[in-house]
Amino acid sequence: QFRSIFKDFPYFNYAQSKALDDLLYTDRNFVICAPTGSGKTVMFELAITRLLMEAPLPWLNIKVVYMAPIKALCSQRFDDWKEKFGPVGLSCKELTGDTVMDDLFEIHHAHIIITTPEKWDSMTRRWRDNSIVQLVRLFLIDEVHVIKDESRGATLEVVVSRMKTVQSSLWRLLENHDTPPLRFVAVSATIPNAEDIAEWLSDSKMPAVCLKIDEDQRPVKLRKIVLGFPCSDNQTEFKFDLTLNYKIASIIQTYSEQKPALVFCATRKGVQQAASVLAKDAKFLLSMEQKQRLQRSANSLKDSKLRDLLMYGVAYHHAGMEISDRKIIEGAFTVGDLPVLFTTSTLAMGVNLPAHLVVIKSTMHYVGGVFQEYNETDILQMIGRAGRPQFDTTATAVIMTRWSTRAKYIQMLNGADIIESSLHRHLVEHLNAEIVLHTVTDVTVALEWIRSTFLYIRALKNPTHYGFSSGLDKIGIEAKLQELCLKNLNDLSSFDLIRMDEANNFKPTETGRLMAWYYIAFDTVKQFFTIKGTETLNELITMISNCTEFLDVKLRTNEKKILNTLNKDKDKITIRFPMEGKIKTREMKINCLIQAQLGCIPIQDFTLTQDTGRIFRNGLRVTRWLSDFLASCKNNFSALLNSLILAKCFRCKLWENSLHVSKQLEKIGVSLSNAMVNAGLTSFKKIEDTNARELELILNRHPPFGNQIKESVLHLPKYELDIEQLPKYSDTLAEILVTIKLTNYEQLQTKRTATDFHYVTLVIGDADNQVIFNQKIMDSALLKTGNWTKKIEVKRALKSEDISINLISSDYVGLDIQQVYTAFYLTPKTVGSKVVPNQKMKAESSLGVCYGSPQSLPAAKVDTGGRSKQEITYKKYGNRDCNHRCKNKDVCGHDCCKTGVPPKSEMNADSKFSLYLADLRSRNSISTVPPVKRLKMQMLNQAQNVDLKQFAFTPKSLLALPR
Repeated sequence: QFRSIFKDFPYFNYAQSKALDDLLYTDRNFVICAPTGSGKTVMFELAITRLLMEAPLPWLNIKVVYMAPIKALCSQRFDDWKEKFGPVGLSCKELTGDTVMDDLFEIHHAHIIITTPEKWDSMTRRWRDNSIVQLVRLFLIDEVHVIKDESRGATLEVVVSRMKTVQSSLWRLLENHDTPPLRFVAVSATIPNAEDIAEWLSDSKMPAVCLKIDEDQRPVKLRKIVLGFPCSDNQTEFKFDLTLNYKIASIIQTYSEQKPALVFCATRKGVQQAASVLAKDAKFLLSMEQKQRLQRSANSLKDSKLRDLLMYGVAYHHAGMEISDRKIIEGAFTVGDLPVLFTTSTLAMGVNLPAHLVVIKSTMHYVGGVFQEYNETDILQMIGRAGRPQFDTTATAVIMTRWSTRAKYIQMLNGADIIESSLHRHLVEHLNAEIVLHTVTDVTVALEWIRSTFLYIRALKNPTHYGFSSGLDKIGIEAKLQELCLKNLNDLSSFDLIRMDEANNFKPTETGRLMAWYYIAFDTVKQFFTIKGTETLNELITMISNCTEFLDVKLRTNEKKILNTLNKDKDKITIRFPMEGKIKTREMKINCLIQAQLGCIPIQDFTLTQDTGRIFRNGLRVTRWLSDFLASCKNNFSALLNSLILAKCFRCKLWENSLHVSKQLEKIGVSLSNAMVNAGLTSFKKIEDTNARELELILNRHPPFGNQIKESVLHLPKYELDIEQLPKYSDTLAEILVTIKLTNYEQLQTKRTATDFHYVTLVIGDADNQVIFNQKIMDSALLKTGNWTKKIEVKRALKSEDISINLISSDYVGLDIQQVYTAFYLTPKTVGSKVVPNQKMKAESSLGVCYGSPQSLPAAKVDTGGRSKQEITYKKYGNRDCNHRCKNKDVCGHDCCKTGVPPKSEMNADSKFSLYLADLRSRNSISTVPPVKRLKMQMLNQAQNVDLKQFAFTPKSLLALPR
């Protein structure tokens, strides 16, 4: 049954043979340290096979986790194992994006979960509530030497330590049961201290096996050459990199042996420049068949520059290219038609394209706006692409660097660099996560947790690397680690992320839970603690653009022109909130791309499109955290409301007032959405009211496409908001009754366009920026009865009696309802000696249909015994009283209240009734008397009575009948 898994390996090489017994016939934890290209993937497959041999059929409650440092490796492994393990009944799931409910649902049914350390970290932060993690029986760690990486190593270390905690917890709970332990299998490139990794992965019962394979046991013998080139002090890295372009031809001629060569360059632009130089400097001997195949490939390419270069036997490949172009180039290189391929370092981590010769052109690369050295993992991955087991017995890797750094890379290639931990640099976020999980409850437990990490093992052996004195013994080092813990714990406590009592017991706060749940960096949390609470949408976007989560987004020189055009251009559509000056920082680029995406402004540059995707993946998480974070405060209504709107905008990739609402519907992309906007279909109501055939005509689609679109809109939730003031009120308090109705409640019983997790947030605030009420209301709750009602107490604000009532959809633009309502209190508000009357409700429902209306309140009594100034003025001008019922006509804004309105002679009943209706529509204040009663009162006060019967409808046929 398992032969299909190993069909590509008719025999095992030396490394695989040495590992076979321990992997296939025991359950011991295992660490193998071998050169890149030694077939380490087979080690994982042997471990999976062992698990399947031991686990009883059907394999329902077993899960395998494969963890690799980057998404490209995960994708490669997913494609490979889906094909290999599918026939034996195992399903694979790749889990590398942001967590959504669909992912959680799918991995319940997956046997092999392929993920990154960051993704698995966010998952296992909820392991006590999630049975998935407790079902993991085998944990596979690829490229475990990445633990040395300063930016990502800490996450890998914490994840593995947490899985060890899961294992020990289960053992304590199930010690009387025959439950198999969690097994760890880790592979690494050549490192001198692989024993430390094995010690870290050992359990209390049995130490882990550590297998080290020497370089000379590599299936394809690798010759490693480091070439140093002079670089003067006044020569920039850009210029040095350009000079190396003209040395590539001689290196390929010397070392390639007329076999495929792979050249790694520092930047995407550098890849194209180097390929162009080589195409001019060198000529490659190609057979007629190769030329024909290359011509066919060139004809399929979209990139015109690449098309021209391909005919010279040279091409380039990077992540900013069109996917179809990348696939064509990969295919041409794999079959041997393409002699030389220039690429960036990301290819070394991703697509497996081995070559006879690998050249690393310059050991510096451009990261975050500055040049810096490649880390060891990158170098080892790149040279690991040298050697094609099916074609070669030897291979060559050439590193081109400055003369001053030549010795360093010679030492690196000999495997002399010791792997150290970087957890101490990122301890604050991970400690908070463990406290939220209750893994760490006090200082003593914190030290126990530290003992389960790689940091502890290395600190005992090399204390000076972690800032400790070299003369310290084990007790002294543990004391220093405890001191380091306390410093980070105090940082968490100072921002109210945790609480510490006098006995140093820790408890997480709601803010700390949110930080761990949404995987937010400590620096981001610190930034938002400076929030004022009155931030506008524009200000929130600026703050989000400064978040630590976007540090990997770079501003490239060739992007500035496009970004500046998006920011300000008289002749083109630009972003909603333009920034002052030119785009010159990473933060300004992020801000610009966010606004361009939300405004549906097309971005032609593929690299910027990729950056936008990355920004929105992290931004979705950050904005959702922000709205939950702000919900815990009471004096930040404006910021809370705007954060809810922004979180929804990030999810929909549209502004909250966008005309492109149709883009949210299935099968409607940017071009079809533009067609609908051009046709005036800018709201769900307009789309629903349009004939299906007319929709197809607008969109140039065949039936039943129009019916499908109308069906989608028809089954979106439609809300109605009703506000009623209850008779219970005082000088400082009022009580309102808010009712949310699902108007298409019956239709949604059978079919719904929105997901089961769709909800609306009811957020109410006053003129003093205080949050009166904030609650999420699930559609599933509304579907039970069709409505939701809540009594809410409203404290009188100092500035105004206006209340802002907002119903914000979690997933859709175009469904929101926003209103302003004025509450009535027992006494009118006074400003100095003046009395300010209560104003009427103003509806602001530009984002959705406002169905609510305020209920009329009892009129305040007004003394009319004496003659007022207005009455004297009326008589002077010979005018009559106007119909406005302002309580104090001295201070109201109506001219007619002060001077009256001219009398109309021979006014008939029709014109009098019409005048009243017109007056009723135009007035700016509400009478506290219901409209029908007000009409009766007006008619009684006038000398001429109006017979209402004359306004009744009488059919013509009845008029003709004899009386």
